Amino acid sequence: MSYGPYTYQTTTANTMYGGYSPMQSLFGLVAMALSLAGLWKVFVKAGRPGWAAIVPFYNAYLLLKIIGRPGWWLLLFLIPVVNIIFLLVVSLDLAKAFGKTSLFGVVGLWLFTPIGLAILGFGDAKYTKPKLRG
Repeated sequence: MSYGPYTYQTTTANTMYGGYSPMQSLFGLVAMALSLAGLWKVFVKAGRPGWAAIVPFYNAYLLLKIIGRPGWWLLLFLIPVVNIIFLLVVSLDLAKAFGKTSLFGVVGLWLFTPIGLAILGFGDAKYTKPKLRG
């Protein structure tokens, strides 16, 4: 890039890969694999088939059933902005269903989902079936 008599060399990772770094792919794949493995184990602990964790929409539907919420809540995932708040409620309910605190629901499951799911799935948390809530 040249501005008047000065020349600037811009060869950072962002420009070499069009604003994208291969490390982002690696981090994303690790996070996705950890989330999938954790959700699989959570489903198994809750008496649901583990393979359901890899099926889009069906996994969200089963998660709602695990926390005692009605299946129509799945539609709330499709509404922008509402889905963020709704995901917080689901995270809090999931933490409660496994005997964890609200703090774990917010920090572990809402903010750091892969880590929180791994703790629930591979840890000593026990599932207690909640009553159906409306």
